[in-house]
Amino acid sequence: MCIHKEPSSFRDRSGFVFECADTIYRQIQPSYFPQYRHLMDSGLYSALVAKRLIIPHKEAQPKGHDAAGGLVLQPKRVPYISYPYEWCFEQYKDAALATLAIHLTALEYGMILKDASAYNIQFLSGYAVLIDTCSFDFYKEGMPWVAYGQFCRHFLAPLLLMSKVDQRAAKLMQSFIDGIPLDMASAMLKGKRVGGFAWQHIILHARMIERHAQDGKRSGKQVTISKAAFASIARSLQSGVARIKPRNIQTEWGEYYAHTNYSGAAQVAKKELVARFLERAGTLKHVWDFGANDGTYSKLAVELGAHVVAFDIDAVAVERNYLEARRTHESMLPLVLDLTAPSPAIGFANRERGTIDQRQKPDCIMMLAVIHHLTISNNLPFQELVRWLSGICRFLILEFVPKADSQVRLLLKTRVDIFEDYDAEHLESAFGEAFDLLEKQPVPDSERILYLFRKHTD
Repeated sequence: MCIHKEPSSFRDRSGFVFECADTIYRQIQPSYFPQYRHLMDSGLYSALVAKRLIIPHKEAQPKGHDAAGGLVLQPKRVPYISYPYEWCFEQYKDAALATLAIHLTALEYGMILKDASAYNIQFLSGYAVLIDTCSFDFYKEGMPWVAYGQFCRHFLAPLLLMSKVDQRAAKLMQSFIDGIPLDMASAMLKGKRVGGFAWQHIILHARMIERHAQDGKRSGKQVTISKAAFASIARSLQSGVARIKPRNIQTEWGEYYAHTNYSGAAQVAKKELVARFLERAGTLKHVWDFGANDGTYSKLAVELGAHVVAFDIDAVAVERNYLEARRTHESMLPLVLDLTAPSPAIGFANRERGTIDQRQKPDCIMMLAVIHHLTISNNLPFQELVRWLSGICRFLILEFVPKADSQVRLLLKTRVDIFEDYDAEHLESAFGEAFDLLEKQPVPDSERILYLFRKHTD
């Protein structure tokens, strides 16, 4: 049997995701056939595809796979799977609004979203799209929205905390895989000017959960709600989310290129060198840019036909990059990432959500003006970086910023210089253990050096 089941699929009894011959499939189990057929025959699926709210698919019969009575779909492959704790504010907001738009559209066709998990939303060319075809169920008159609590935990709580407390609050989703607990969110929002929307859906909601925590131990009255009220609540959530604004903050890297020590000539020369190195690496399908900032150099790889994941530690810089990628719908996914503590494997048995390199192995990694922050600010030896990178990529474009550079001198002002091996010679020696040096070029009108490495062939 040709099957490699996606570990996170075990929770869904309606179907599961698997990989066969480097192709992603979703199997629909017979128990979900009525809902799936209604999704397809009612026009709901076509409406969502037209609005770019769901990932398109086709029915398939992968060779060597026994569906055991199930139906197999082949969805369009998302170039890179991201997680909510890697999103900037605007990505999170777009994901929430897409979820509500899908739910309201489904209601028009006699269905609802039975799941409102942030993990079911991914980004494709700047669009937030649903990837779980099994998330729909039939609407039943009088029923409340079964996914309301999940939507509040997965979307409302993170967004309000990012808006009222700190944009880094999205990282809490890394610790709480089923969403931020509402009592915690309520406590963190205490004393903030949150307004009636947050009061109703977070604070009051948390109090009701606490008050009725024991209700399951005794019989209780079933809550019913009209279809008009059902839709009204969803539209109220939609307008409320649309009004949530990010915190107005300035960060160290948000205006990096406005304050760089590069001259105009050096910037032009660097772009030309990076473009040439990318071309020399050959056909690149997937490129990662560590320390991408506003995506200036990421775009060079996009122009050559690659999909780029543009990582940066600064949420404001990522947001600026995302807004531009959303405007142009280019093949780039900006994400928030701290290279000194990359996203870990989490969930049951640490297998539900993978590390960044378990999700993909890129053809090429770019690290421009990053290594001095890792080595000097975070005491990361060259050898440790080489050990990690050599297990991920074939090509590496690296910018070395020497101690003579003003940016490094600034870092060393606040600490003792214990970095005797921080120089080009030691860098080349360390990376030479795992990579071949294809090209080395100084950046004109600067102290910096650009390297193109290729991993040793076995």
